[in-house]
Amino acid sequence: MIFLTLIASILIATVSIYQFRKEAREYHQDRLERKETAIAEHINYVLFTDNAKNYYYPLTPENIPLIFKDKIYEISDVHSMEINFFDLKGNLLISSKAIFKLDADKPKINPSTLKIIQSSLEKRYVEFSNVDGKTYRSSYSYLKDNKFKPLAILNLPYEEDTEFYDNELQNFLIRFGQVYTFMFFIAIVLSYFLSSYITKSLKIISDKMQETQLNQLNEKIVIEDGSKEINLLIRSYNNMVDKLEESATILAQSEREQAWREMAKQVAHEIKNPLTPMRLTVQSFQRKFNPNDPEISKKLDDYTKTILQQIDTMTAVAGAFSNFATMPAQQNETLNVVRIVKMALEIFNEDYIQFSALEEEIIAKLDRTQLIRVITNLVKNAIQAIPEEQVNKLIFVTVFRQGDDVKIAVKDNGKGISKENQERVFEPKFTTKSSGMGLGLAIIKNIIENYNGTITFETELNVGTEFLVSFPINK
Repeated sequence: MIFLTLIASILIATVSIYQFRKEAREYHQDRLERKETAIAEHINYVLFTDNAKNYYYPLTPENIPLIFKDKIYEISDVHSMEINFFDLKGNLLISSKAIFKLDADKPKINPSTLKIIQSSLEKRYVEFSNVDGKTYRSSYSYLKDNKFKPLAILNLPYEEDTEFYDNELQNFLIRFGQVYTFMFFIAIVLSYFLSSYITKSLKIISDKMQETQLNQLNEKIVIEDGSKEINLLIRSYNNMVDKLEESATILAQSEREQAWREMAKQVAHEIKNPLTPMRLTVQSFQRKFNPNDPEISKKLDDYTKTILQQIDTMTAVAGAFSNFATMPAQQNETLNVVRIVKMALEIFNEDYIQFSALEEEIIAKLDRTQLIRVITNLVKNAIQAIPEEQVNKLIFVTVFRQGDDVKIAVKDNGKGISKENQERVFEPKFTTKSSGMGLGLAIIKNIIENYNGTITFETELNVGTEFLVSFPINK
């Protein structure tokens, strides 16, 4: 309210100052025009009546000083104006002042001013100038003979006396300032009491709104002596509380259903994930089985161990979900990461999967089952990222040590990941494949982060993708 009063007062003062100055300009303009008209009529009388009767000087520029030798002082006194006559080239012919007020040294019309006078349709021009801090309006107009031919240039310097308007403006601003000060004081008092009355009710509403939560029973507001606007706000809040309670009930039910659906999806995915390696292991064993192979017992033992590991994984996942856990608890053991990664790759039949390790042995404390899950999931995603019709397929798995971390890189030459999908790669339920729940990368990211590790990737469309997993070596 105070701010609006201040803005209004500034606008009023600005408009008032503008109006006073505009009136002053219009007054001096009208006054100059009236005097110019009266002086022009007086001069015409002298030229065409008095001169013809008494002197009969030919109407030429050279005779202007003779015609107005004495009359120019009479005209100047009658009209209280300084009068100057110039020839058509701007040279002074005669003046009512002994010393030309605007330019005492060889007075002459400025060439640019003379050009404006000559080019104007009315053959008249008013020039503004400041001399010794005073404002002048100099009127220039053509003096014509009885055949309407230019005879001379009449100049009437007019001093604008703005003292009256300046005093009036000063008095107005003083009175306006006094009124405004009084109104400002009244506005402060009214604003204080009005704001106290309004904010009292608003504070109650604000406190209630801050206490409002979706998961609790919210109290309604009861204020009997509130204003119409406050009562409307209270009714809106109370209606919101009613709708919030309804929404909370529906949301709670929806969240429970959604949680069970998510759990079912994750259970299905986690159980399905080990089934693929198991199937591949059985197929590989079936294809390579040779009863006469002298190492058949060792190979059978390796295949059996692999299948048992995947069965153990499914058992652990099922048991964990039955206890409302998202993942099996970590069963850390000291193991050779190079050997486990190499063993995890043996379940894949693709001959374009290559393995490389800079060291034969990198020892770390990790969960064997979860490490195998990370490798198999990344390799399976790499296989699916390469189009079936592609001729030269390649998946390169590398294990190496870097400082106190063990790094596992899985690189493919598939179709890559588009820019719009790169930020969503690790989101649960996000997938670009036609099948699958989209939980694989989200789950292995959770496994890796539980070890304070990281997983990153670099990709280029139609070139390939490389995932880099880093685990700290906990000896």
